Amino acid sequence: MSGAPVSTGVLGARQAARALGVSQAALRRAGMSREFSVSEVQRLGEHPPEWLVAQRSFVTQAYRFALDPTPAQERALTSHCGASRFAYNWGLALVKDRLERRERVRGAGYRELLDDAQVERLARGVEVPWTLAELRREWNLAKHERAPWWAQNSKESYSSGLDALARSLESFSDLDSKHGRRRGARVGFPRFKRRGRGRGWCRFTTGALGVSSRTRIRLPRIGHVRTHEPTHKLQRRLHAGSASVLSASISEQARRWYCSLTVETQRNDRPASRPDQIVGVDVGIGHLAVLWTHPDDRVENPRALQRAQRRLRRYQRKLDRQRRANNPGCYRPDGTAITGRRPSRSSTRRRATGRTLARAHARARHVRRDAIHKLTTKLAATYGTVVVEKLNAKGLCRAGNRGLRRAIHDAGLAEIRRQLAYKTAWRGATLIQAPTFYPSSKRCSGCGTAKAKLSLSERTYRCEHCGLQIDRDLNAARNLAALATRVAGSGPETQNAQSRPPNRRCTENPHKTRPRRAAGRP
Repeated sequence: MSGAPVSTGVLGARQAARALGVSQAALRRAGMSREFSVSEVQRLGEHPPEWLVAQRSFVTQAYRFALDPTPAQERALTSHCGASRFAYNWGLALVKDRLERRERVRGAGYRELLDDAQVERLARGVEVPWTLAELRREWNLAKHERAPWWAQNSKESYSSGLDALARSLESFSDLDSKHGRRRGARVGFPRFKRRGRGRGWCRFTTGALGVSSRTRIRLPRIGHVRTHEPTHKLQRRLHAGSASVLSASISEQARRWYCSLTVETQRNDRPASRPDQIVGVDVGIGHLAVLWTHPDDRVENPRALQRAQRRLRRYQRKLDRQRRANNPGCYRPDGTAITGRRPSRSSTRRRATGRTLARAHARARHVRRDAIHKLTTKLAATYGTVVVEKLNAKGLCRAGNRGLRRAIHDAGLAEIRRQLAYKTAWRGATLIQAPTFYPSSKRCSGCGTAKAKLSLSERTYRCEHCGLQIDRDLNAARNLAALATRVAGSGPETQNAQSRPPNRRCTENPHKTRPRRAAGRP
């Protein structure tokens, strides 16, 4: 049985699906009840029936299509994304108002010289909606007054905004994030969304959605929208019954609309063409990847952002001139900005320049994504064992200069490892991740001697022990390929090749005496 260990009690559909390693839709198709006892889940995990074994071969993936909507459909898409943003901001304002009201109740209680228990009891009398169900109930009570136009859009648009808010509040109240045990930066309190900032987004989970024809996608309240590219790959899976659409998300980026269909499908990919061959992949900046094969292979880095820098600089200078011309009161005569004044005025030409700049960034992003997808697909379809290094890209960017940071972000080093994780699983291949501090570049691939220091300017590795001279990246790829042989022969130590996040609890002050704040919602 996969997932976290289960204790006593009754499990919901989401917890049972996670423990069994399947989706909730798979449980519904099997006719299972909404609640599961712990003993039943343990029995199914230890002795899985045939339907459960078959469902574990299903994966959840997304098919993303660019759309070519009509002007009327584009207005409807914009309206749905605006409705999602409106519901998010309305819910956030309600939560902040209830929290402030609760603090006022606490202050009044302390002024009346009540004890802590009585004050907390009075404060808990002010209900703060924190979950999706609570936010949705408050929205249904207030939508006729606050948004009398709510019937113009699908109910899913408002629900998606409230769901995004509920997820943000849950992440904010997560103890792992507050105490540094969760990867990434600490999650702050949600902030309001502003029109024109970020990307418009809306998700549909119910209603008439899916692929209606070879070049059409059907969305609730919007209709059949034409796609920019054919949908025959997903359409064949849907007609064969090997896939089902779970949700559809629409988004806007650089004046282009996209639709991502989240699909539960059964993958029947061909196994790797060379199942017994091991490849070491050293990702970098000079070359996107250097492969240790026979003969060795080097994948060129497209450098999409670097090649677009000339156009980007021109568009950004033009946009800055237009911003200053539209807001002369926000800048001093010497050109410096005045603190506290935001250049809010715009013009038609300035908005057109902003769209041109966004399209240039989008093109660089697409070129980078295409190159990474082609590389990872080739590796997963060819080799039975792929060894990569789990680089700390954020740490590398923190230590380097501006040019190095830009080059690292332009290469997308972490994205290569993320795509290899699921593509190798689809093909039945093995992915081994070397630890973050594994000395793949400093160690000699001939004799195994490791250097104490190796600067980035040394592109040729010269071993002082055995006299080996080899390209630096090729030496690292060769060491990664040799790591797979050592890990496979070590038996129980196979897990040592997986890099784990640092245990930040050991860095906390062991002499703390102040109790921690209780977990969960306020």
